[in-house]
Amino acid sequence: MHGIDLKDLEILEAVYKTRNVSQASDKVGLSQPSISIRLGRLREHFRDPLFVRTSAGMQPTPKLDTLMPCVHQSLSLLDGSVLQQPIFDPRSSARKFRICMTDVGQMVFLPSLLVQLESIAPAVRLEVLNLTTDAPRLLESGDADIATGFTVDIQAGFYQQALLQDHFVCMVSRNHPRIGTRLTRRQFEAEPQIDVVTRGTGHWLLYKALEDAKIARHVAARVPSFLGLAQIVSHSNLLALVPARLGTLLSEEANVRTLAAPIKLPSYTVKQLWHERFHRDPGNIWLRGLISDLYGELRKR
Repeated sequence: MHGIDLKDLEILEAVYKTRNVSQASDKVGLSQPSISIRLGRLREHFRDPLFVRTSAGMQPTPKLDTLMPCVHQSLSLLDGSVLQQPIFDPRSSARKFRICMTDVGQMVFLPSLLVQLESIAPAVRLEVLNLTTDAPRLLESGDADIATGFTVDIQAGFYQQALLQDHFVCMVSRNHPRIGTRLTRRQFEAEPQIDVVTRGTGHWLLYKALEDAKIARHVAARVPSFLGLAQIVSHSNLLALVPARLGTLLSEEANVRTLAAPIKLPSYTVKQLWHERFHRDPGNIWLRGLISDLYGELRKR
């Protein structure tokens, strides 16, 4: 449709609806001579009379009848009526959301999220992905909707929201033969430890604090996940450093207990992140709000 502008489309629609050039003139804000000139150009462009004067007014030709759905659609797209943001209704949506989440998040937060989804969004599906270095690419491409955890590597194009603060504590078996209700620095250095090396839980901050305090640890084993850690600790004399909220949860469910570390350990901020491409997506907005509210409940505990 080279050479045709928005005003031409408005004229076609106005004359088509009113069957009258004078009334169309009022609708589009042009004089009758201007409309007549533009109609002449449109007739040349389409090689068709488009409108024919009859006793009942300006009647469209069959060709114009076939063109009008395209005219209506073009006007709708241009005025934004078709591009209006859709409404997300969690009660009826069957959308699948993907969240990049740490081990700790899967253990501490995910159960609450699943219970809430079952209640308010029964058809919504959830896929949880491990939080890895690939998370920014997944968020940017839309292969993941949200990422939660701790990170300082925030790239351009991402939004972030703080959810809660956490810190590290020591975890041992309830039946540990040498550790009582208080842990000394000498015990901390002497006891064999199991180290968890994973993303999104501020471990580099922890290691820096231990290094600054000149702590000499006896690391007997390293594992890549907190999953199964309580089982290992409860059946051994190994000591583990864990996020406090996870420690509280595990001490309620397994034969382990937590103690304060003999040195000051750093806290870190758990955040949720999303890409600016999906900042105004109604479903993404709803999910972010739900996550924020549920973490708010965690903060109160």
